[in-house]
Amino acid sequence: MKQKEFIEIIENLKKSYPDAKCSLDFTTPFELLIAVMLSAQCTDERVNKTTPALFSKYNTPEDFAKIDINILEELIHPCGFYKNKAKNIKATSQILIEKYNSEVPKNMDDLISLPGVGRKTANVVMLEAFNMPQGVAVDTHCKRISNRIGISNESEPEKIEHDILKISPKEYYTDLNHLLIYHGRATCDSRKPKCDQCSVNTYCKYYKLNQKETTK
Repeated sequence: MKQKEFIEIIENLKKSYPDAKCSLDFTTPFELLIAVMLSAQCTDERVNKTTPALFSKYNTPEDFAKIDINILEELIHPCGFYKNKAKNIKATSQILIEKYNSEVPKNMDDLISLPGVGRKTANVVMLEAFNMPQGVAVDTHCKRISNRIGISNESEPEKIEHDILKISPKEYYTDLNHLLIYHGRATCDSRKPKCDQCSVNTYCKYYKLNQKETTK
């Protein structure tokens, strides 16, 4: 896809979702880091229902480093994969205390080095906590939309992100992270996409292919 087309897609999505923003609730970079770690294989809505009780008692690396693992597992159980998430949260908290003076680091390499923190999580933290977007958080919505429209034919998140960043001006990074999620939730559903209501269907390979099939 050419950059001109890509920019037109993003501009159309901006008109469709003018209020697009991060949907996770947090008050500090550390709370965001924990929320994003919990959101793996889980909806943001479920995370937002889980974190108020969690953060009311535990909201610093010291709190999570000290908490009994069984109590933490119970608190985050609704978010799924709770045993692995609890282990990573405690390990990450300990590293933040020992290596980063209990602060969330402000660069991708340090973030990705933390247990349970991949590139997607690091991208979200850099954007939402520090307003320093470094790339695109490739979640299920971003992957699906990129493949359907024809932005990327890759299946691996890092390769999809690479394809997007090749054609996206840096000033669009912030919008990209929000718009693709909103579009995936509201219109480009995994099972029943609302193609006829889509503001970018004229650019979409998936839509054009279906149009040809229905006219046969």
